[in-house]
Amino acid sequence: MEETNREAVATAVQRVAGMLQRSDQLDKVEQYRRREARKKASVEARLKAAIQSQLDGVRTGLSQLHNALGDVKDIQNSLADVSKDWRQSINTIENLKDVKDAVVQHSQLASAVENLKNIFSVPEIVADTQVLIEQAELLEAHRKLMDLECSRDDLMYEQYRMDSKNTHDMNLIRNYFGEVQGLSDDLAKQLWMVLQRAMGTVRRDPTMLVSVVRIIEREEKIDRRMLDRKKQTGFIPPGRPKSWKEKMFEVLEGTVTTRIEGSQSVTREADKMWMVRLLEITRKYVLDDLIVVKNLMVQCFPPHYNTFDRFFKLYHNAVSMRVQELAAEDLEANEIVSLLTWVLNTYKSEEMMGHPELLTEYDINLMDPLLPQEVVDELLSKYLQTFTSNITGWLRKALETDKKDWFKETEPEADQDGYYQTTLPAIVFQMFEQNLQVAAQINETFKEQVLKLCLKQMNSFLVRYREEAIAYKEDHLRDRQLPQCYVQYMIAIINNCHTFKESINSLKKKYFKSTEPTQNDAAIEKTLNDVAKDGCQFLLDEVFLDLEHHLNELLTRKWLTGTHAVDTICVTVEDYFNDFARIKKPFNTEMTSEAHRRVVVEYIKAVMQKRITFKNADERREGADRMIKEAEQFKFLFKKLTAGEETDRLCDAIAAIAEVFKLTDPTLLYLEVSTLVSKYPDIREEHIVALLAMRGDASRDMKQMIMETLNQNKPTYSGITQPIFKDITVPTAWTVVLKDL
Repeated sequence: MEETNREAVATAVQRVAGMLQRSDQLDKVEQYRRREARKKASVEARLKAAIQSQLDGVRTGLSQLHNALGDVKDIQNSLADVSKDWRQSINTIENLKDVKDAVVQHSQLASAVENLKNIFSVPEIVADTQVLIEQAELLEAHRKLMDLECSRDDLMYEQYRMDSKNTHDMNLIRNYFGEVQGLSDDLAKQLWMVLQRAMGTVRRDPTMLVSVVRIIEREEKIDRRMLDRKKQTGFIPPGRPKSWKEKMFEVLEGTVTTRIEGSQSVTREADKMWMVRLLEITRKYVLDDLIVVKNLMVQCFPPHYNTFDRFFKLYHNAVSMRVQELAAEDLEANEIVSLLTWVLNTYKSEEMMGHPELLTEYDINLMDPLLPQEVVDELLSKYLQTFTSNITGWLRKALETDKKDWFKETEPEADQDGYYQTTLPAIVFQMFEQNLQVAAQINETFKEQVLKLCLKQMNSFLVRYREEAIAYKEDHLRDRQLPQCYVQYMIAIINNCHTFKESINSLKKKYFKSTEPTQNDAAIEKTLNDVAKDGCQFLLDEVFLDLEHHLNELLTRKWLTGTHAVDTICVTVEDYFNDFARIKKPFNTEMTSEAHRRVVVEYIKAVMQKRITFKNADERREGADRMIKEAEQFKFLFKKLTAGEETDRLCDAIAAIAEVFKLTDPTLLYLEVSTLVSKYPDIREEHIVALLAMRGDASRDMKQMIMETLNQNKPTYSGITQPIFKDITVPTAWTVVLKDL
């Protein structure tokens, strides 16, 4: 308490010090004193009021507790009196059992009197109801049926209340109303019939459908009431619950299922396009029916039925079951594609479930897939297997057809640029294109799988194509007169390789998003190049078979004295290359270069075979001049065939050899040979020996000196320039001479 007083004094001193900080505030001391006095009085008055209020509340609470105590005592006395009276009245209640039975009997009699009219008129009402059902007056028929069932149920209930074990009386009532259950069944059949034809009924007479729904709703209410009474009394009338609402949805589901299953109008045996027709009919039925549901049928059902959602799911489930049944059948490749295209694309498109009129009512993204993914994968795998088998057969058949054309007596067709070709590339890639277009209808991934499969099969096909081209050449070699158009069709085979390349690149660009090469690209490129290279080689072999006799005349005595062998060679080559002009680039260019090289090589081979040995300087000069002249002829020919491209280097090898022969001073022979070796570093020692031997004037010592000097100063061969002497073999005799040196 003292501490509180000290704190109060300190607070007061602080407040006074705050009020009297300046001298002019001393004049207001009296004013401050009065203000503080008023505050003090106000605080004291509030405290007194609060304490008084609390005291009044305590006083009131005590009074209420006192009154409650009195009430509890009164209740206790009343309960004691009730308990006493109850014990005294037990015997009296037992004496009133007869009264209770009389009350129950009176209730039953009152119910019988109330239903007496219906009881006596049951046969009449049954007959009237039957007529109404047959006349499709369903609401009126149901009203009479409810009256009959109500009379029966009330009588049976009263009997149950009086004596639940008296089955005789219960059966008596049930038998008397026995025809009522038959009426109920007949009415139900009419209801289900209307529901089975709901799509037509709602267009023609929607009130009929509304009546059916009203009847079912009434029965649902009666079912609920009877079930509630069963919980209270244990009694439920016969035939309850009818569960007509549940049955209604079963009928509607069956109707939808039947409509979907009944859409197949043709079979595979009758129409190869049966799958396409079936799916199109199904699409039309589903779309038309759902639009009818949205615009008409929804209005015939209570809102809480969620009619559109229910029908949407019914149709979805029915279609799903149907397509799963179709997927389980032994489908052909085109049928698999038609089914998957419809399931994966058409079904959710604007043409069906994604139709603008339906989108406002249901989110198609909430639907489960029509086919499980494993079924889709299984169908795709089956399609790829079938497609692989089919395309192998198609390619084999296409190649067999093309082979037959190779033996025709007429030339192959030419394209707009005049290049020979056959129909094989067009047939093959039309086949690929059609299948890729079909695959693209399913999805991008599957399309790329089909493309990769096409390329894989293409690689195997090209291997067979090359084998057949080789066999074609071998058949021709057995009798060069047949086939008559061998050269022209071999040109077409070469050109087909170019067409195949272009078509493959076109397919990849059109159907393959990635620019990365596939695993078959390199193999296909190599095989096509091999086929074209083989074809060019076969044609050149054909040329050189015709030139063989004339090539054998080169560098012989006959040649030295005068022959037209080179003239004939040039004419023959030019004649062949008039046909070869129908070969597409780059094969044409490569073939011309190879022909040029082979002519020069064959000419130099003639030199190395020592068909002639010059006897004197005049023969060497005459032979050298002839070689130089013929080299110029070859230059002119191949410059003409290559449209002016550089052709000098190969032919210059002939001229360089001629210079070795033409040299008159044997002492300078080393320099001339050195020049030849420096220009053509792939020339070998045996070639030099053969050249010196053909000159006929080089001594053994000179040959040995030249060879030793060349070996000491042998130039390195970089391999950059086209080799000439690399493939030229020297007869064994010159090898022996070289060893002797």
